[in-house]
Amino acid sequence: MSKNPGILPDTTIKNLVSDGAISSQSQLDVDQIQPASIDLRLGSTAYRLRASFLPGPDRSVSETLQAPLVMHEIDLSQGAVLETGCIYLVPLLEGLHLPTNIDARANPKSTTGRIDVFTRVICDHSGSFDLIKRGYHGPLYIEICPRTFSILVREGDRLAQLRLRCLADAETPTRDTQTVSISLPRTGLAGYRAKRHSGVLDLSQIAGHDHLDFWEPLTTKNGHLILDPDEFYILASKEDIRIPPDMAAEMAPIATDIGEFRVHYAGFFDPGFGTGDAPSKAVLEIRGRDVPFLLGDGQSIARLVFEPMQSKPATLYGSNTSHYQGQGLKLSKLFR
Repeated sequence: MSKNPGILPDTTIKNLVSDGAISSQSQLDVDQIQPASIDLRLGSTAYRLRASFLPGPDRSVSETLQAPLVMHEIDLSQGAVLETGCIYLVPLLEGLHLPTNIDARANPKSTTGRIDVFTRVICDHSGSFDLIKRGYHGPLYIEICPRTFSILVREGDRLAQLRLRCLADAETPTRDTQTVSISLPRTGLAGYRAKRHSGVLDLSQIAGHDHLDFWEPLTTKNGHLILDPDEFYILASKEDIRIPPDMAAEMAPIATDIGEFRVHYAGFFDPGFGTGDAPSKAVLEIRGRDVPFLLGDGQSIARLVFEPMQSKPATLYGSNTSHYQGQGLKLSKLFR
């Protein structure tokens, strides 16, 4: 495997699987490896927790999963409902035996973020969520907290993805960024606000849910929208997003103090996103915080941080079936 720095492409990820650096308790799904990431699959058991936690440098996750932190265990092999407002921890089918020059970062998949399911990946002896240090050997776990909709999940479902990076000996150069702002048109559909107390979302049912059962369509007044506290919104970027074949990108808030709202992103943009026949927008997942807040059309809200690929992937985003290529304002693929 090349030691050139950068985000690892699909071909190198497949080599890591073959070499055992990425292990799995069952054969990988045919579409599990993406252009610049690998999806992570739920195992057969979920633990209902009293509180979130990090194991810290001196403990494994399994050593921490004891009473009274664990309230009960749930069998996912035949499917189970994870309730809104509850915290669950699920061992993942995939584990890692990383070389000393490779680290990893996890993020929710796009569909997960768009249904307001908060997820974080943790590993043994770690003091950080979603960050796996270079050379890590051990299992992976995912923390799941449905915020608005209760969800029906099964063993093998994929809520998060992992991006791997070969590290350079020298300091990483400054990364390119692109500011992302909100699109709030003066007429027509501007976004969606999630309805509380809706039914259960079955994650296996693609286009299997009526969006009006779960979402309230929104229009704006003179290009402005007031965010209500603790409500969840789906909005779109004003800018077209285009990720070159030799780059990957991650969405990050433009600042932590830009307003009374929280921007919750799925995060990863694969090489080739937005390079199809139709332009692609970024979908923004926003939750109001303590007080109502007025958003205006064109308001800067986030930034794209670009990072070079180690090499171009064999398959670019959108080459096969990609639910969000060419998207505008678009809900999760679970809705028709």
